[in-house]
Amino acid sequence: MDRKVALVTGSGRGIGRGIALAFAAEGYDVCVNYNTSVERAEAVVQEIRALGVRAEAVQADISTIEGISALFEGFSKHFYRLDVHVDNSGITRMKPFLETTPEMFDEVIHTNLRGLYFCGQRAARLMIEQGTKGVIIHISSNHTQGTWANSTVYAAAKAGVNKLTKNMALDLASYGIRVAGIAPGYTLLEKQRDERALQFIEAISSRIPLGRFTTPEEVGGAAVYLSSDKASYITGTTLYMDGGALLPVWADQG
Repeated sequence: MDRKVALVTGSGRGIGRGIALAFAAEGYDVCVNYNTSVERAEAVVQEIRALGVRAEAVQADISTIEGISALFEGFSKHFYRLDVHVDNSGITRMKPFLETTPEMFDEVIHTNLRGLYFCGQRAARLMIEQGTKGVIIHISSNHTQGTWANSTVYAAAKAGVNKLTKNMALDLASYGIRVAGIAPGYTLLEKQRDERALQFIEAISSRIPLGRFTTPEEVGGAAVYLSSDKASYITGTTLYMDGGALLPVWADQG
């Protein structure tokens, strides 16, 4: 029996890597997309292959239409079907509202919303062409509901992702394609290992009801679930994974 195939954008590191490995562990062949981190992407490919499934890396900058075309052209050279597409690529840029430049605005929107939009469009077209009742997953953020300083562009882009998830789900339902989102909160990443980062993690974790950050592996598990038959009646919704960080502030017990 042919294995299913998942394409995960921005999967050379961080949350994307966790998602790619989770699908591989479930028996999917995986296309690993990256922009600049070629060494990390190749390392992820080797990790996936060690699980007994196929993996290929495709370089593409999804912030441009040309890059998106290159991604799907590269994907089609290695894989003949697409069952799950995960729009994970994103950048974080923080700056006070009064200091935000048009250049920064465009950089964030082009990657976090525009790129996601047209990647999802290409994925849906491919699924329809091959007659696959596939799944498209958007990685959003709890910034869509929580309010943090200096996040006007990032939060607005992610809020757009949540609304896009709903509208895409409606437009694609007649094709049997489901669309869902995952909105992580603070996530433990590979780069957060120095003393300053660990102090920050400890301080923030004390304010999260579940007392810790989520992990890329946990986000990957959620993506696998949303893509499975167990979630076959879920579409147009976004799952929040932030350990309760958006719940009301606890009263001081001291």
